[in-house]
Amino acid sequence: MTDSPVLFGLHSPTVALITLNRPESLNSFTPEMHTMFRAALQSAMDSGARCAILTGAGRGFCAGADLSSFDFTPGEGLKQRANPGPTIEADFNPSARALMELPMPTICAVNGVAAGAGASFALSCDLVIASPVASFIQAFSKIGLIPDAGGSWHLPQRLGLARALGLALTGDKLTAAQAKEFGLIWDVQDDPLAAALTLGQKLAHMPTKALVQTRHLLRSAHMRTFEEQLHAELAAQTALGHTDDYIEGVNAFLQSVCRNSRGNDESRPTCPCRWPKDVCL
Repeated sequence: MTDSPVLFGLHSPTVALITLNRPESLNSFTPEMHTMFRAALQSAMDSGARCAILTGAGRGFCAGADLSSFDFTPGEGLKQRANPGPTIEADFNPSARALMELPMPTICAVNGVAAGAGASFALSCDLVIASPVASFIQAFSKIGLIPDAGGSWHLPQRLGLARALGLALTGDKLTAAQAKEFGLIWDVQDDPLAAALTLGQKLAHMPTKALVQTRHLLRSAHMRTFEEQLHAELAAQTALGHTDDYIEGVNAFLQSVCRNSRGNDESRPTCPCRWPKDVCL
């Protein structure tokens, strides 16, 4: 249904594509849209996809919350009716959690402005590829609010405190080129969706469990000491060491190395690690 506010489809059997589809409102979120967005994330899991791409229709990625869905009618109870807290608890936080916890790599293709919670949702993805005309705006301070939908967590994580505070306090626009230079996003491409789909296809052919576990370790590393991180790595490696992906991956890698380095001479000696001497020594 092309008139649905959230579109879901499979670009390939292993790459899911989710499109925010309210271009006339810069894909700003309504309560209905949150429900459909989380349903699309569930569809990505149910489909057997191994990577999910998130993008926006039209000239922007997402402008955050659709403020017209709040009740600002003058009169008694205005502050209670217009308070964003209930919709954050009921809609934005569950959507942010679902996106962050999706058990597959996620890539956001930002085709235009990503403002407010829209920027937060983009940064909830593992990788962000933006158009040269895209921009990222922490618009909250200009309306008396704070970065939400995880924004206050993503900004210092990716930028450090000084730049995070600068963007959050001023609400100034950050261009795609600046965002890449600052380390906020992964790349800038003329066609961010095409680039995201290509990268998604690559990630979909890699060991999904290992990619998701890598995400988890890196996101939570700042909360651990070095010694605690070593223990977390040990636990992750031990678990992954029992997967078929690991066994198949190592065997395929060794066969590839041997074939490239040894040619057809199967009698050529190898070291105890099973790698050809001219590779490991």
